[in-house]
Amino acid sequence: MSLDSEKLDPEEILNSSLETLYDYQPITLTSTGSVFTYALKSASAASTTVTLRTPDTDASNWSLHASSIWASSKYLADNVDHLHLQSHLDQRTSPDEKIRLLELGAGAGLPGIVIAKSHPEILVTVSDYPDVQLIRTLSENIANNQVSANCHARAYAWGSDPHVLLRGDSDQYSDRGFDAIIAADTLWNSDLHGIFIDSLRRTLRKSSSSRAHLVAGLHTGRYTLQSFFDAALQSGFVFESLEERERSGTAKRNWDVTRAEQEDEKERRKWLVWIVLKWPTDSVNESA
Repeated sequence: MSLDSEKLDPEEILNSSLETLYDYQPITLTSTGSVFTYALKSASAASTTVTLRTPDTDASNWSLHASSIWASSKYLADNVDHLHLQSHLDQRTSPDEKIRLLELGAGAGLPGIVIAKSHPEILVTVSDYPDVQLIRTLSENIANNQVSANCHARAYAWGSDPHVLLRGDSDQYSDRGFDAIIAADTLWNSDLHGIFIDSLRRTLRKSSSSRAHLVAGLHTGRYTLQSFFDAALQSGFVFESLEERERSGTAKRNWDVTRAEQEDEKERRKWLVWIVLKWPTDSVNESA
């Protein structure tokens, strides 16, 4: 049976009903093993949809919460144009120069595969924890969506040697780093902030144009996110922008941790935070 022929995930039906009837925003959109179909918004894409299998993990890795597609992942895919990928392409010194993008904590790989589908000129690496089932499903999602030419999966544990990521789609190692990094809902556990920041530092290209775009929900609270922001600044990153965005609307506002004192869970679920990190000007090497 093909992915396209399978029925809608019951969790998708439930989430849609909750949102319609009670204005209750779901955090996750699918359940383990279910199929999720996403309609591309790019007119230039060769296909109009991306179809993904939601991965499972070994029991010892259930704490990863990788067995679902998160709402923040879909929001990132919906707003790929906010990554300003064309600006990276415009800065190439030759048409043969490759722009490289990394997704950390990819899960099913929704944003990364959407980017690979709509921007075949960008080399995309989608990565997640070295769990056999997780990486197998991620690789199958790449193959099933016919983006293997410019997208590949890598098993990578945050904080470890990034060699497996930096070698790209071949065995040839390059320490240049990635022009852009994306991640969706990777900040919910403050215990992992240190190794996540370490991975960002070791993989983001040391260039004034390089950017890391992180999208996070508020479901574990504002103080958890604030602890990441403080740690990122202490590690040497600079915030190009830090704003709250309405999930189902167009409203935007500046980040404010003190809103935690007034909002309830229902209100928190209506918002996401979009973070853009870059290197300080005095730390970049434009020849890298």
